[in-house]
Amino acid sequence: MSLKDRITEDMKNAMRAKEAERLGAIRMLLAAIKQREVDERITLDDAATVAIVDKLLKQRKDSHQQFSAAGRVDLADKEAFEIVVLEAYLPQRLSADEVTAEVQAIVTELGTCGPGDMGKVMGAVKQRLAGKADMGLVSAAVKAALAG
Repeated sequence: MSLKDRITEDMKNAMRAKEAERLGAIRMLLAAIKQREVDERITLDDAATVAIVDKLLKQRKDSHQQFSAAGRVDLADKEAFEIVVLEAYLPQRLSADEVTAEVQAIVTELGTCGPGDMGKVMGAVKQRLAGKADMGLVSAAVKAALAG
Protein backbone atom coordinates (compact mmCIF):
# COMPACT_ATOMS: atom_id res chain seq x y z
CA MET A 1 0.00 0.00 0.00
CA SER A 2 1.44 3.35 -0.99
CA LEU A 3 1.69 6.21 1.47
CA LYS A 4 -1.00 8.14 -0.41
CA ASP A 5 -3.36 5.15 -0.16
CA ARG A 6 -2.64 4.88 3.57
CA ILE A 7 -3.46 8.57 4.04
CA THR A 8 -6.73 8.11 2.12
CA GLU A 9 -7.66 5.11 4.29
CA ASP A 10 -6.88 7.11 7.43
CA MET A 11 -9.16 9.87 6.16
CA LYS A 12 -12.00 7.38 5.71
CA ASN A 13 -11.40 5.97 9.19
CA ALA A 14 -11.41 9.47 10.69
CA MET A 15 -14.71 10.18 8.93
CA ARG A 16 -16.24 6.98 10.30
CA ALA A 17 -14.98 7.73 13.81
CA LYS A 18 -16.20 11.35 13.56
CA GLU A 19 -12.76 12.72 14.50
CA ALA A 20 -13.19 16.24 13.11
CA GLU A 21 -9.75 17.63 13.97
CA ARG A 22 -7.88 14.59 12.66
CA LEU A 23 -10.05 14.58 9.54
CA GLY A 24 -9.26 18.24 8.90
CA ALA A 25 -5.52 17.66 9.19
CA ILE A 26 -5.62 14.65 6.85
CA ARG A 27 -7.76 16.50 4.31
CA MET A 28 -5.27 19.39 4.37
CA LEU A 29 -2.49 16.92 3.58
CA LEU A 30 -4.44 15.24 0.79
CA ALA A 31 -5.29 18.65 -0.68
CA ALA A 32 -1.59 19.55 -0.80
CA ILE A 33 -0.78 16.23 -2.47
CA LYS A 34 -3.58 16.63 -5.02
CA GLN A 35 -2.56 20.24 -5.74
CA ARG A 36 0.98 19.17 -6.58
CA GLU A 37 -0.26 16.32 -8.76
CA VAL A 38 -2.58 18.64 -10.69
CA ASP A 39 -0.02 21.43 -11.02
CA GLU A 40 2.71 19.15 -12.33
CA ARG A 41 0.44 16.60 -14.08
CA ILE A 42 2.10 13.68 -12.32
CA THR A 43 1.25 10.96 -9.85
CA LEU A 44 3.35 11.29 -6.72
CA ASP A 45 5.39 8.41 -5.41
CA ASP A 46 6.10 7.83 -1.72
CA ALA A 47 9.28 9.94 -1.73
CA ALA A 48 7.47 12.97 -3.15
CA THR A 49 4.60 12.45 -0.71
CA VAL A 50 7.07 12.37 2.20
CA ALA A 51 8.56 15.63 0.91
CA ILE A 52 5.11 17.26 1.03
CA VAL A 53 4.49 15.93 4.54
CA ASP A 54 7.90 17.29 5.56
CA LYS A 55 7.09 20.72 4.10
CA LEU A 56 3.69 20.88 5.84
CA LEU A 57 5.27 19.74 9.09
CA LYS A 58 7.83 22.55 8.92
CA GLN A 59 5.03 25.07 8.29
CA ARG A 60 3.07 23.73 11.28
CA LYS A 61 6.12 23.92 13.56
CA ASP A 62 6.78 27.52 12.50
CA SER A 63 3.12 28.43 13.05
CA HIS A 64 3.09 26.71 16.44
CA GLN A 65 6.13 28.70 17.51
CA GLN A 66 4.57 31.98 16.32
CA PHE A 67 1.21 31.30 17.99
CA SER A 68 2.90 30.29 21.24
CA ALA A 69 4.98 33.47 21.24
CA ALA A 70 1.84 35.56 20.62
CA GLY A 71 -0.05 33.86 23.46
CA ARG A 72 -2.63 32.24 21.16
CA VAL A 73 -2.86 28.93 22.99
CA ASP A 74 -5.96 27.81 21.07
CA LEU A 75 -4.23 28.13 17.70
CA ALA A 76 -0.95 26.73 19.03
CA ASP A 77 -2.80 23.63 20.28
CA LYS A 78 -4.41 23.14 16.87
CA GLU A 79 -1.01 23.33 15.16
CA ALA A 80 0.48 20.92 17.72
CA PHE A 81 -2.30 18.41 16.99
CA GLU A 82 -1.66 18.69 13.25
CA ILE A 83 2.06 18.13 13.86
CA VAL A 84 1.26 14.84 15.62
CA VAL A 85 -1.03 13.74 12.78
CA LEU A 86 1.53 14.60 10.08
CA GLU A 87 4.46 12.97 11.88
CA ALA A 88 2.66 9.62 11.65
CA TYR A 89 3.25 9.64 7.87
CA LEU A 90 7.00 10.17 8.01
CA PRO A 91 9.50 7.30 7.97
CA GLN A 92 11.59 6.65 11.08
CA ARG A 93 13.89 9.63 11.57
CA LEU A 94 17.63 9.37 12.15
CA SER A 95 18.96 10.38 15.55
CA ALA A 96 21.32 13.34 15.96
CA ASP A 97 24.31 10.98 16.25
CA GLU A 98 23.32 9.11 13.08
CA VAL A 99 22.91 12.40 11.20
CA THR A 100 26.34 13.57 12.36
CA ALA A 101 27.91 10.27 11.27
CA GLU A 102 26.26 10.45 7.82
CA VAL A 103 27.35 14.07 7.36
CA GLN A 104 30.94 13.21 8.35
CA ALA A 105 30.96 10.35 5.85
CA ILE A 106 29.70 12.62 3.06
CA VAL A 107 32.24 15.34 3.91
CA THR A 108 34.99 12.71 3.78
CA GLU A 109 33.72 11.31 0.46
CA LEU A 110 33.57 14.75 -1.15
CA GLY A 111 36.92 15.80 0.29
CA THR A 112 35.54 19.19 1.32
CA CYS A 113 37.36 21.30 3.84
CA GLY A 114 35.71 24.64 4.63
CA PRO A 115 32.53 26.65 5.09
CA GLY A 116 32.65 27.66 1.42
CA ASP A 117 31.76 24.08 0.51
CA MET A 118 28.44 24.17 2.38
CA GLY A 119 26.29 24.20 -0.79
CA LYS A 120 28.13 21.26 -2.30
CA VAL A 121 27.82 19.20 0.90
CA MET A 122 24.16 20.15 1.49
CA GLY A 123 23.29 19.04 -2.04
CA ALA A 124 24.79 15.60 -1.44
CA VAL A 125 23.28 15.34 2.04
CA LYS A 126 19.78 16.27 0.82
CA GLN A 127 19.89 13.50 -1.76
CA ARG A 128 20.96 10.90 0.77
CA LEU A 129 18.93 11.96 3.81
CA ALA A 130 15.76 13.44 2.26
CA GLY A 131 12.80 12.35 4.36
CA LYS A 132 15.02 10.49 6.82
CA ALA A 133 16.18 13.41 8.94
CA ASP A 134 15.12 16.87 10.06
CA MET A 135 16.89 19.24 7.67
CA GLY A 136 17.44 21.82 10.43
CA LEU A 137 19.44 19.21 12.32
CA VAL A 138 21.26 18.24 9.12
CA SER A 139 22.20 21.85 8.39
CA ALA A 140 23.63 22.28 11.89
CA ALA A 141 25.63 19.06 11.52
CA VAL A 142 27.04 20.21 8.15
CA LYS A 143 28.07 23.59 9.60
CA ALA A 144 29.77 21.85 12.53
CA ALA A 145 31.55 19.37 10.25
CA LEU A 146 32.84 22.09 7.92
CA ALA A 147 33.89 24.39 10.74
CA GLY A 148 35.87 21.73 12.58
